Amino acid sequence: MHQAVAAVWRLESARLVAAVARLVRDLGVAEDLAQDTLLAALDHWPRDGVPDKPGAWLMTTAKRRALDHLRHRQMAESRHDELAQDLLAQEALHVPDFVDALDAARQDHIGDDLLRLIFTACHPLLSTEARVALTLKLLGGLSTPEIARAFLLPEATIAQRIVRAKRTLGEACVPFEVPHGAALDESLASVLEVVYLIFNEGYTATSGGDWMRPALCDEALRLGRMLAELAPQCAEVHGLVALMEIQASRTAARTDAQGRPVLLAAQDRGRWDRLLIRRGLAALARTEALGAPAGPYQLQAAIAACHARAATAEATDWGRIVALYDALARTAPSPVVALNRAVAVAMHQGPAAGLAIVDKLLADPGLQRYQWLPSVRGDLLQRLGRMAEARASFEHAASLAGNAREKALLQARAAALHRFTEG
Repeated sequence: MHQAVAAVWRLESARLVAAVARLVRDLGVAEDLAQDTLLAALDHWPRDGVPDKPGAWLMTTAKRRALDHLRHRQMAESRHDELAQDLLAQEALHVPDFVDALDAARQDHIGDDLLRLIFTACHPLLSTEARVALTLKLLGGLSTPEIARAFLLPEATIAQRIVRAKRTLGEACVPFEVPHGAALDESLASVLEVVYLIFNEGYTATSGGDWMRPALCDEALRLGRMLAELAPQCAEVHGLVALMEIQASRTAARTDAQGRPVLLAAQDRGRWDRLLIRRGLAALARTEALGAPAGPYQLQAAIAACHARAATAEATDWGRIVALYDALARTAPSPVVALNRAVAVAMHQGPAAGLAIVDKLLADPGLQRYQWLPSVRGDLLQRLGRMAEARASFEHAASLAGNAREKALLQARAAALHRFTEG
């Protein structure tokens, strides 16, 4: 029974918090009331059985608790202007079937509430770390211990981030709404950044003993698909979904039987998930059909699509990938984009051309602690036959790596070159 409740909660929790937050206009209170609803289910369902429509049962219970909260607050404060922010909710208190009356009066689709919740949890006012934690808590339905385990952080650290995030939003009186105009663009960029950060942490973990954390990839995909349904006219949302679908298609091929990393060129493409690739390509087509200028996620998805369409590593259209990286560098320039472009140039024009770009990046402060810079350099030096220099680059890269699997991979490459140079 507890497993059944937990499964329903995972599916419905975001909708509950969103609907309640619309009524009470306080994210912290909304989450508390939603949790109370979960406790009510744990109390009633083992005794009465799981309802035919468990999601509807939870939503009705949550809204009743929200309206009870508003009623008690009204009675305690002895004035009615505290409820002026939501007159329809106040009127509903005097209607016998007030839950249905409230729904009819507001005429809000649940998707509108979820959009509000997404934009609130990912508000640019919060730090990146706080946005990630709050999003996983409110929209992913993950518990604080689950989030802490996913990021290998103390539970207290995650709990503090979530508490501070809700306090910050409350003190700043951040409205529970979808922003408009320029604020919408800024907020949407923040939302997409958070979802992609969650995905990337799952795709290549920054620390710990596992190369990947597939549960985080799955959560990011779920959030991305939800956002695409809620904002179907936003090209970059579909671009991000396309990128994540195609990247996630490689999951089974990215490690060997011992859990060791397998890099892209060496992967068995027969193990790539064709369904995810088809979904990704379809999302990319939707992005292109909207006719908006290509944004960073659409361009990255197009790069991923080049790999997905190639039957073998040798068949990859590296010329097309270089052109896409050129466009990405103009649209969203960054040191990492420049490094990835150098890899593409090396594959298209040869290792010497790529190394010339990489060597210019050595002084970039944004890459000083980025292990893939010396790793890429080591690979290019190895291809040019400069084995001693390549070994030193791989050793440097290994010293910067935080993930145990990644470190072992780089150390192994250095060791192989050590044997080669010694032999």
